[in-house]
Amino acid sequence: MTKHNLIIIGGGPGGYVAAIRAAQLGLDVACIELDKALGGTCLRVGCIPSKALLESSEQFSEIKGDLSSHGIVVDGVHLDLGAMLKNKDRVVRALTGGIDSLFKKNKITRYLGHGRITAPGKVTVSGSEGETELTADKIIIATGSVPATLPGIELDGDRIGTSTEALAYGEVPGHLVVIGAGAIGLEMATVWRRLGASVTILEYLDRILPGMDSAIATEALKIFKKQGLNFQLGCKVTGVKTDGKGCTVDIDGADSIHCDRVLVAVGRKPNTAELGLESVGIETDKRGFVPVDEHLATSAEGIYAVGDVIGGAMLAHKAEEEGVACVEGIVNGYGHVNYNTIPAIVYTAPEIASVGQTENELTEAGIAYRKGEFPFIANGRARAIGHTDGRVKILADKKTDRILGAHIIGPHAGDLITEAAVAMEFGASSEDLARCCHAHPTLAEAVKEASLAVDGRALHM
Repeated sequence: MTKHNLIIIGGGPGGYVAAIRAAQLGLDVACIELDKALGGTCLRVGCIPSKALLESSEQFSEIKGDLSSHGIVVDGVHLDLGAMLKNKDRVVRALTGGIDSLFKKNKITRYLGHGRITAPGKVTVSGSEGETELTADKIIIATGSVPATLPGIELDGDRIGTSTEALAYGEVPGHLVVIGAGAIGLEMATVWRRLGASVTILEYLDRILPGMDSAIATEALKIFKKQGLNFQLGCKVTGVKTDGKGCTVDIDGADSIHCDRVLVAVGRKPNTAELGLESVGIETDKRGFVPVDEHLATSAEGIYAVGDVIGGAMLAHKAEEEGVACVEGIVNGYGHVNYNTIPAIVYTAPEIASVGQTENELTEAGIAYRKGEFPFIANGRARAIGHTDGRVKILADKKTDRILGAHIIGPHAGDLITEAAVAMEFGASSEDLARCCHAHPTLAEAVKEASLAVDGRALHM
């Protein structure tokens, strides 16, 4: 039986970042991961590979489109899907290899296999070479999440699949049906639409991007429709059948849809399979998540949990922040995550980004606020690069002017939202942000102008 100070079950963003921080703080750390490649779903079959395909498909679409206004004429453009997928895989391999190097640098012990808690302070690793018994004073559960599905839909890993399969289609589908209009569904839908597929998106709600600012989501819907995506909102999918060559999607109260492939993107559920939670008296909530307190501690002494497995926003960077906070709490007695300043980003074109509260949430909470908006069509840099769709919205408390939320749809929104997140972390007001000098010409000037607009002082609108 091997002794460590800390055992982490899961090598995804929450787990591997927690391992590195714990090693920096002087702990003897063990990290258990079932997959040979570290990085979890995000790095292997999620965030990173999808962003590689999003970038590649966007470049293909731009080159294939009309660049004549830039004085560029391109003929004979064609798609080499195999090469595009290989590039995606190269990016993933480089980054997973980088985590391996970080583990070696920080002297973190890696165990390949499935981790199962057998008693307080004890974990069994089941791998190809048998079982290994580990002990530690502290254990962190960071096993992440797995794709969810719907009643009547059986995933076959081929014609009917999740984003994992959609990242590796061997050919461009003639017609792709995407069930779910959240971030994952929209990102993969735009990839395959750019590469030539006809895409239909089915959503149970009467809007896309649930949880995002409704006005921003409405604007996004208009833009996506112009890009050729087809939407059926407010529809209930009751089943999907396949005949080996294609699929039939059944919809309650509407005609069935025949297509080549179906991508099920209806969210994710916590991965707690065979973790041995019952051996230490941990009970999951009604949705299957592991309950934790404000210090990320479970009901079992010495056992903590972070990331998707505890619920909340299922985002890699949220898991990372929790991993660091959890370890610092264990070692130093204090760790903190400000959940109100965790950005959410949809990497479509244009990108969509949000941090803090939406107008809907502020209205429901009865919080008085002021709003400032600025369109990218009035921004010099956006004009120069030819990406003028979208806008920046800043929401500030009516009495104190403290920034309560920021919402952006437009070029590089995912990068721009960080400015608002940092401002909110330091309790800045819209006036503070408006008074900061922003370089010209940059897209970030739109953030400054939206901040000025909160007080009706936008200079270029």
